Amino acid sequence: MFQSYNLLPRTSALENVELPLVYNPDVSHRERHEKAQHALELVGLKDRMGHMPNQLSGGQQQRVAIARALVNDPVIVLADEATGNLDTRTSYEIMSLFQSLHEQGKTIAFVTHESDIAVFTSRTIFLRDGHILRDEPVATKSAAEALAALPKDNDY
Repeated sequence: MFQSYNLLPRTSALENVELPLVYNPDVSHRERHEKAQHALELVGLKDRMGHMPNQLSGGQQQRVAIARALVNDPVIVLADEATGNLDTRTSYEIMSLFQSLHEQGKTIAFVTHESDIAVFTSRTIFLRDGHILRDEPVATKSAAEALAALPKDNDY
């Protein structure tokens, strides 16, 4: 998952997510379409599937990139600042998704500068200038619980 999204500008969100599956000859057009739809639903973009990248906010583009990374059901996810352009609620939703994937046996390597996001991991490795400063287990907080504790949009 790239920090800069790398979406194809002249293809819809759905087509951007379908792209990695195009290279798998065992995946039919219909299955590719269904898997891409499911991945976009996982990241909360069911209603934006037909939109082009320039019709999406930065956070929505980031979620398309996340869906594209997940569509092949990878065993490991490498995420570079995957929540960097997302609001708090959406960040917690994505971290909840990552926690769910981790519980299913997937490895998530997540780069972040946000300490409020790092608390949703089980291990934190601190790097500086390419060197490991600390490598420590974390008392993981539940992103789903943190999300539920956020005020509703109309509570402000």
